[in-house]
Amino acid sequence: MEGNVIQHRTVRANGINIHLAEKGEGPVILFLHGFPEFWYSWLHQLHAFASLGYRAVAPDLRGYGDSDAPADVYSYTCFHVVGDLIGVLDAIGADKVFVVGHDWGAMIAWYLCLFRPDRVKALVNLCVGFSPKSAANKPPIETLRTFYGDEYYMCRFQEPGAIETEFAEIGNEKVLKYFLTSLPASPFYLPRGKALREQLDVPITLPSWLSEDELKCYVTQYEKTGFTGGLNYYRNLDLSWELTAPWTGSKVEVPTKFIVGELDVTYNTPGIGESMNFDVMKKHVLLLEDVVVMKGVGHFVQKEKADEVNQLIHDFFRKF
Repeated sequence: MEGNVIQHRTVRANGINIHLAEKGEGPVILFLHGFPEFWYSWLHQLHAFASLGYRAVAPDLRGYGDSDAPADVYSYTCFHVVGDLIGVLDAIGADKVFVVGHDWGAMIAWYLCLFRPDRVKALVNLCVGFSPKSAANKPPIETLRTFYGDEYYMCRFQEPGAIETEFAEIGNEKVLKYFLTSLPASPFYLPRGKALREQLDVPITLPSWLSEDELKCYVTQYEKTGFTGGLNYYRNLDLSWELTAPWTGSKVEVPTKFIVGELDVTYNTPGIGESMNFDVMKKHVLLLEDVVVMKGVGHFVQKEKADEVNQLIHDFFRKF
């Protein structure tokens, strides 16, 4: 892969087509995006790490972008998605790779390290901490409803088709602009009806780290795919919790660095943010090196502070 152009191709992985964006030659870094995103969220990282001598690979996860989106809502468990990633690594001839995950990509990266640590050299996860499985746990959605109520955003995402209809009435551009720029530094709620429209349909001045052209790329992609594929990950939280019973008490034993924004929505959610404390996480992520809290930064750290995040990732991976 030569020049300054990001290469695109589709590989067959775990029985579906997965689209990859990649650039550079050298050790592979697998970049895993979150919601509501696609490979494009890693644009700065693809260019930066290719220039540093890595092969930077960013897939569209199943249900996103130009990858296949299985119709069955229950085809989006952690096992399906980790299976896709193993298929991707096999397809690109990568035995063991560096991994960077953000948001849902971070959650999938934790699962990848639990299920197949033999395929991961080291991990940098952004914004979503490790949630250990314990015998005392209750299903996640039940727990979230108990603590935060039915209008907590993950609870609002549970009914197939419902939130998609509401988003369609508001418009993809307004929804994406809000999610990408205006998540609160507190528990995140999506009220129903007129209140949701009033919350999302507000004038927003784009921050310096997100241009109109970049926002247009997100809008164009989601006009093609809709939100259902990404939302189906939330709809499988309880099923993934149930299926991971054999990993009760398991630890992550991959070298890890964790980065989160001081103003991140999850970092400021009681009951969730505490899991990102170094001493707490270290009990379950045994080779955790550091937890970095970036001052004045929100949820999309890899875009908001791309250069600083890239340096933190590079400084960590160069040790291996």
